[in-house]
Amino acid sequence: MHKKIALINLLLLLSTKLLFAQSYTVSGTVKQKSSGETLMGVTVSIVGKSSVGIVTNEYGFYSLSLPKGDYTLRFSYVGYKQELVRLNLDDNKVVNANMIDETSLKEVVVSSKKDNDNLTKATMGTEVLDIKAASKIPVVFGEKDLVKTIQLMPGVKSSGEGSNGFSVRGGATDQNLILLDEAPVYNASHLLGIFSTFNSDALKDATIIKGNSPSQYGGRLSSVLDVKMKEGNNKEYHVSGGLGLISSRVTIEGPIQKEKSSFMISGRRTYADLIASLSSDFKDIKLYFYDLNAKANLAINSKNKLYFSGYFGKDVLGVSKTFGSNWGNVTGTLRWNSVVSSKLFSNTSFIYSNYDFNVNFTTDGSVINTNSNIKDLNLKQDFTYFLNSNNTMRIGFNIIHHTITPSTTTGTGIVNTKKSRKGLENAIYVNNSYKAYDKLSIDYGLRFSFYNVLGGDVYNVYQNNQLVQSIKLDEGKFGKTYYNLEPRLSMNYRLSNNSSIKAGYARNTQSLHLMSNSTGGSPTDQWIGNSYNIKPEVADQVSIGYSRNFKDNVFELNSEVYYKAMQNQIDYRDGTDINTTPDIESELLYGKGRAYGVEVIFKKKTGKLTGWIGYTLSKTERQINGINDGKWYNAKQDRTHDLSVVGIYSLTSRWTLSGAFVYTTGNAVTFPTGKYTLNNMTLYQYGNRNANRMPATHRLDISATYEKPSKKRFQSSWTIGLYNAYGRSNPYSVTFRESKSDPNKIEAVQTSLFQWVPSVTYNFKF
Repeated sequence: MHKKIALINLLLLLSTKLLFAQSYTVSGTVKQKSSGETLMGVTVSIVGKSSVGIVTNEYGFYSLSLPKGDYTLRFSYVGYKQELVRLNLDDNKVVNANMIDETSLKEVVVSSKKDNDNLTKATMGTEVLDIKAASKIPVVFGEKDLVKTIQLMPGVKSSGEGSNGFSVRGGATDQNLILLDEAPVYNASHLLGIFSTFNSDALKDATIIKGNSPSQYGGRLSSVLDVKMKEGNNKEYHVSGGLGLISSRVTIEGPIQKEKSSFMISGRRTYADLIASLSSDFKDIKLYFYDLNAKANLAINSKNKLYFSGYFGKDVLGVSKTFGSNWGNVTGTLRWNSVVSSKLFSNTSFIYSNYDFNVNFTTDGSVINTNSNIKDLNLKQDFTYFLNSNNTMRIGFNIIHHTITPSTTTGTGIVNTKKSRKGLENAIYVNNSYKAYDKLSIDYGLRFSFYNVLGGDVYNVYQNNQLVQSIKLDEGKFGKTYYNLEPRLSMNYRLSNNSSIKAGYARNTQSLHLMSNSTGGSPTDQWIGNSYNIKPEVADQVSIGYSRNFKDNVFELNSEVYYKAMQNQIDYRDGTDINTTPDIESELLYGKGRAYGVEVIFKKKTGKLTGWIGYTLSKTERQINGINDGKWYNAKQDRTHDLSVVGIYSLTSRWTLSGAFVYTTGNAVTFPTGKYTLNNMTLYQYGNRNANRMPATHRLDISATYEKPSKKRFQSSWTIGLYNAYGRSNPYSVTFRESKSDPNKIEAVQTSLFQWVPSVTYNFKF
């Protein structure tokens, strides 16, 4: 009897503890009040409990589990008025928030969304770019450019003057995963690199991650640039745009069904060709680009929402009817967001991407056409599970079907040898963001990726660049498969209220490879996938960082040291021309690489004067049998020093002044060491691979923006800028020729693109 009573008392005690320990979940979506746009990275915390909090995901959703009780929720976000909501949590509840934008105070904020994100988050090498701040930075021709802003960050290096290609921590241009609403963009430039494909008027936010990405990202070695388009104002209609010297743009947005669905359409076109056609000397010249961004969303109910977004862009270059060239991207994303429960958020995406390049010549009645193409169909499923206030898990998978058509030539008297290779790139992943305690945060995850070589083509197998076997795979058959495990880990330890240290390790693999003879990339470059010769590239990166904030987070210092070891790196045999060789794989050599360096950035984030100073000291090398006698040599993207100084000054409530100074070590190149004559042809003898340097690049860009007084709903501004203010002749290319004064000598000839480029842009919104 006593035992029964003791057992009953024990059960009652446990039941009481469970009752009092019972927790409930408060969840919801955070939006901008004026437009209804969802806000990523908003901090949701509990007043009086500094250790309890979470941030909204990329779709503005949050979930927080707490014991039963009365609380005050705090929603905080840089540039927005803080929101406080009282809550009696006695059941699972939904609390949505609409935050008021306060950026009209004219103080430009250069920040990663939260005042002290750099001290609290475990993520490393990550910058969330402020699109509004980026619009103040002077660029060539006055066109707001996201990629040009990224190139001003430490660890991110421009591929050269007039190029939108960029290198991250020693990686090549193809080792950057560029996403626009989850769709990969394979060529992110217009007009041979002068402009990027990203029309800033259509963009909501952008994040660049330098190698230490969470496990939901994969497929590239060096970085992720994740760009998201605006959803469109779901409360009222707006039209905005700009008129420049060589291009104009316009954006229209508004509700489809007020406060439930919306749309956004943004278009841009250059008209240098229209101006040139006024002259009889240039009337046959075609040189322009256009792009169109479109997005729409529909709220099915309070828990389910559909999104559709698309991008269409094209460059056209031609001379009369004798030569024509065009290239461009098409992407489309159909996305379904679902709040499965108060703790579980689902995102399902169907993604399409197509990049193609075409060129044609017409001479003496003969027509020659060259085409290359890469097309993707992609299914992506991602679950975010808010386990509790200290653990947020991401679980998902990604399946991408690649169809790759290398350069193919057809025309009069030419036998069509068109080939299309197919591959299946797959991944499953899990990631957890864990707050161990107040001072320690950890992000860890694992990605399992595998690539299937698919049939429909003949695959040549080479050993020592000699053909030893040809494998014909029938359509629908699976060939060679490569498997890789990719662990990811990063952690942040808070040393004090003002400082923290970070450490991270990440393995990334890459199954698509860009074949290019240039540093910055060009439309004629060819993408190829893994094959029987080409293995996935692998990179293991270790990094350590230190962050410190000063004067209530007004100033911010971040520094990181990294080392990256790379396997299965690809380069060419000496003298290879990728545009003429019958099978590019016969010209490839394989080896390893390494990149290491230190990055420092010092920011001033608020006040009349904002901006940053960024510096990178780095080294990037390759070691490949058959090149430089098997010794380490400079990679073509190796640069020792990279410095950027950016300043934005709010002179008055109407005038904003800005400037950007950059200095970079010249690209690594191979110069001739001598020449000889054979059959009346002058041939050059070259030295060791990439043992020489282009001249250093440096310049100062300045601009001033005047915002006219608003007239009811109409707002407008003028921006006047000067690119390369002191007229530096920066190198675009260096060629060699016989000296006119002494034919026995070789002289270098430098080509420069831009000197003293003025710009005037008129912007409007109503």
